[in-house]
Amino acid sequence: MVEDNQVRILMKALRTEKTKALAAAKAGMDEKTARKYERLGKLPSEIKREHNWRTREDPFKDVWPEIHDHLEVNPGLEAKTLFQHIQRKYPGQYKDGQLRTLQRRIKVWRALEGPAKEVFFPQEHKPGDLCQSDFTFMKKLGITISGQRFNHLIYHFVLPYSNWETGTICFSESFESISEGLQNALWELGGVPKRHRTDRLTAAVHNPAHGKTDDFTQRYAALMRHYGLEGSMIQTGQPHENGDIEQRHYRFKTALEQSLLLRGSRDFQSRDDYALFLRNLFSELNSGRQARFMEEIKVLRRLPISRFDSCKRFSVKVGPSSTIRVSHNVYSVDSRLIGETIRIRLYAEYFEIWYGQRYIDKIPRLRGSGKHHIQYRHIIDWLVRKPGAFENYRYRKDLFPTHRFRIAYDSLKKQFVHRSSKEYLKILHIAATESETAVDRALSYLIDQNEKITFDAVLSLVRNNEKYATAKDVLIDKIDISIYDRLLGERLVV
Repeated sequence: MVEDNQVRILMKALRTEKTKALAAAKAGMDEKTARKYERLGKLPSEIKREHNWRTREDPFKDVWPEIHDHLEVNPGLEAKTLFQHIQRKYPGQYKDGQLRTLQRRIKVWRALEGPAKEVFFPQEHKPGDLCQSDFTFMKKLGITISGQRFNHLIYHFVLPYSNWETGTICFSESFESISEGLQNALWELGGVPKRHRTDRLTAAVHNPAHGKTDDFTQRYAALMRHYGLEGSMIQTGQPHENGDIEQRHYRFKTALEQSLLLRGSRDFQSRDDYALFLRNLFSELNSGRQARFMEEIKVLRRLPISRFDSCKRFSVKVGPSSTIRVSHNVYSVDSRLIGETIRIRLYAEYFEIWYGQRYIDKIPRLRGSGKHHIQYRHIIDWLVRKPGAFENYRYRKDLFPTHRFRIAYDSLKKQFVHRSSKEYLKILHIAATESETAVDRALSYLIDQNEKITFDAVLSLVRNNEKYATAKDVLIDKIDISIYDRLLGERLVV
């Protein structure tokens, strides 16, 4: 087959060689072929006929009108679905290996006759104009804290112009998480861009179906006003409009995955250790973006004097069971507050209790809904007076501070059939009034020594100033590793 380069050599040789035979030999082709290309004056690629005919018969020729009709009505139908349909309708006529042929045929139809595809228009960003944020789930990365699965989210913040990014650990897509994450990012950034774009998060954006006239929720709008940010949101079902942050989600988690592989472990001693690991990773990612980042810093607006108070404030009345309901979960409070209306300041990971303009307590928030957190110290005084209520108490599991307390209760049930609850509550009362750690240690000692667990035995050990050993009090003498050097030395001498 003659190539373009041979014809170029031929044309040049025809001007320098004495005969066509010599010119054709120099180009590596037959003299007859040389005369052909001299006459045409074109390269082989210019006279090559386009391949527009089938090399084999179309197996779907007879059923294509039917398939075409289906595609006209429902363009989203997959080739595999249509193939299975015609296999059922015409049994034995089409083999599984012909699926790829139909897929190619439908692909060509979509490109030439199918519905027009959505066009994405690349945007040109300006320094300091826009910031984007969204939540991304981290469950698939398998992070653990002290061996326990750490399911969490990252509130991810990005400047599209420079790709500068940062993030905050959180556990829900609540307004408190948005407020804390956004403010952490802005204060770390040291300035405020002009606009902030977010996904259609229910904590920030009203659902159109609810008939609200304002786009944003009252608290989110107040957060935007505090920082002088112009809020914007994507259209429903159009996540690509927040494309920069979506792309950074992918790249950030890929970088984190690689860093974890290099580290050799996904387990961290504490949440603070993990947070430090993330801060270092963000610093590494941002280190190569300094040139464009400095352009943004120059045009960012000043931060306000103070941070926005991101807590949600509301009032609840303490029920007769000394409990309150906060964000679909039940918490206990001091029994003195029964019947009183208290003020709640709800933050992303905890809430504060206020009464009479005084701070009373700080309680960690439960994740999810339908859960409960009962602190035995809040109700133990009355449980001791009403021991009969303990056996069927709805939240009884919360009244076993450690597994040793549960073992103690089971042991007491075997010893005291009718007054096991009363005996256990007296032990729990010691933990509340003196020391939970001391009671737990005493129970551990009695269990290890296989002695009877009673209120008197626990009280005696708690108030006894003499130290007593438990199973976890294991002392290992320090090993002098120099003895191994001496042993090796003696072996070499021998």
